[in-house]
Amino acid sequence: MHSTQQRTTDPAIRIQGLEKSYGELAVLRGVDLEVERGSVFALLGSNGAGKTTVVRILATLLKADGGTAVVNGFDVATQPSNVRESFSLTGQFAAVDEILSGRENLVLVAKLRHLPDPGAIADGLLERFSLTGAGARKVSAYSGGMRRRLDIAMSLIGDPPVIFLDEPTTGLDPEARVEVWETVRGLAGRGTTVLLTTQYLEEAEQLADRIAILHQGRIIVNGTLAELKQLLPPAEVEYVEKQPSLEDVFFAVVGDANHDRQSRS
Repeated sequence: MHSTQQRTTDPAIRIQGLEKSYGELAVLRGVDLEVERGSVFALLGSNGAGKTTVVRILATLLKADGGTAVVNGFDVATQPSNVRESFSLTGQFAAVDEILSGRENLVLVAKLRHLPDPGAIADGLLERFSLTGAGARKVSAYSGGMRRRLDIAMSLIGDPPVIFLDEPTTGLDPEARVEVWETVRGLAGRGTTVLLTTQYLEEAEQLADRIAILHQGRIIVNGTLAELKQLLPPAEVEYVEKQPSLEDVFFAVVGDANHDRQSRS
């Protein structure tokens, strides 16, 4: 159990009225969301929608202009050191050292975090992420999927209760993407809370307990996959009812939001 674990009844992440602008450009315009503990929450949106800005604020790397954000019971603005002890962040680009082996990367991080028996921690994570056979090889010889799995393994050293995955499969081929998906499912199965940002509709559909669509700085829908699909009526295809896909829902609600904005202007 992580030393900064809070009451399990509270949401792992709570955001209220979050705002952020860069000069004249308003990137976040009042974002509200809650992420339950032990769940996978997908923040879905196109490039430039503000997904990474949300994660950077939650990770204490960026200050919000307005609103509040709480991670693991700690306020990101007033308790940043507690917040940083509560999460790990894995971005779009694997933060591994190519000169070292997979095992050496893991041992190094465990030593930096002053944990007892770094070798045992490394071996346990190599086994958990199906990298034992590759543990002695230099990371420069790893495939994209192996690197990303190693990156996620490194982020779990110290058992943070919350993990942010910011577009973790960007640039990966379909096979490697499935490898990472299996890894994320395993995280949630062990009780880790995962906030996943993605622009891949199938990724959100495959992994998330709840999905929020961020569009032009606001959450325009938020719910389970089943709830989101209920926003659209089933289509009849040759007299057989076809349920809407997440892709259908995404483009319908984003299109509606654009239409509403244009009609007001």
